[in-house]
Amino acid sequence: MDAVPLKGTTGGMGKPVSLTLLLIAEVAAMSVWFATTASLADIKAHWTLGPFHEALLTSSVQAGFVVGTLVSALLSLPDRIDPRRLFAASALVAAVANLAVLALEPTDALLPVLRLLTGLCMAGVYPVGMKLAATWANRDLGLLIGLLIAALTLGSASPHLLALLGGVDWRVPYAAAAAGALLAAVTVCFVGIGPQVTRAPPLRLGNALEAWRNYPLRLANLGYLGHMWELYAMWAWLALFLNESFALSMTDGAGDAAKLATFAIVGAGALGALAGGWCADRWGRTLVTSAAMLVSGACALGIGFLFGGPPGPIVAVGLIWGISVIADSGQFSATVAELSDRSLIGTMLTLQTCVGFLLTLVSIHLIPYAVELVGWRYAFAFLAIGPALGTLAMLRLRAHPAAVRIAGGRR
Repeated sequence: MDAVPLKGTTGGMGKPVSLTLLLIAEVAAMSVWFATTASLADIKAHWTLGPFHEALLTSSVQAGFVVGTLVSALLSLPDRIDPRRLFAASALVAAVANLAVLALEPTDALLPVLRLLTGLCMAGVYPVGMKLAATWANRDLGLLIGLLIAALTLGSASPHLLALLGGVDWRVPYAAAAAGALLAAVTVCFVGIGPQVTRAPPLRLGNALEAWRNYPLRLANLGYLGHMWELYAMWAWLALFLNESFALSMTDGAGDAAKLATFAIVGAGALGALAGGWCADRWGRTLVTSAAMLVSGACALGIGFLFGGPPGPIVAVGLIWGISVIADSGQFSATVAELSDRSLIGTMLTLQTCVGFLLTLVSIHLIPYAVELVGWRYAFAFLAIGPALGTLAMLRLRAHPAAVRIAGGRR
């Protein structure tokens, strides 16, 4: 099907302005995702939480995202309605949900419900933002989606900086994230839609099954699953890992140092996402994703052995991990976009994130129990299983004839 613009949606904004506004909206909206992670150390200092409750405060967002993306993919929402309206409405509801958190205590049973609603709304932000970026692609899809992933990374890192600035008040990251979501809801309304957009596909629930029926798409999604097994568990528990490690090696200021280090490590991933996109457009997506997973998997295996030691080496390895763990993320999405029927790009991207985030529910919940069983020295090591299997899937895709459609034939 030839690409045709949706009536009345392209607007007057050109590519540079539209992408800039989209990046601002993405950074602002995604700050709601890790508000709990940024506040967890301060929450634990004043309330007693068990391992399941700790994980639930984080994984409830993932669960909501999975439900939201599944419904969105089955109904092909990103390909059937104006993505800017879907993005804006989702960000607005997420802002309200995070404001409501301010009226609760961390142990309140309603808090995970509100976080679940936040995750549900993020299904209308993250993959929809990638769909919007893809409409402007012109042999630079990897870089464009890399920009979006960089924005997501900065948005995910920002609550850690807010937690540092907010002292011991765990509510500050939630309030700031809500304000960011409101800003995103307004900003995205001014984003233009590019020329690479297709007519809405017929409503068929079976459209989503194309992600499994199409063998090259299946391999790309399996690679993404390996990547996701590692990424969000690392992001979710890095702050607590650093906080407890620094407390063993520093006489004072360990908490603030851990927050700053977490912000730097997670935020450095923005550089990795940009570099990954630039390199993949030139040297191939399967090559870049495989290399990134090998490096990040090695960091997952090794960083635990530095636990309790001097902060310098831990931060150094953490920065390498933070860059490599996200460098490949956008390239899985770009690969899926290039291998998909153009009328189903939004649906395939949404379904990809749905399955990937469903898997993160497992790895996020396993970390606290792994810490109890084997300690922080080995708790992150099992995350390396994902990158190892993901690399195998992407190398198999590289050898498949359909790989000539990836990155202009660069595979």
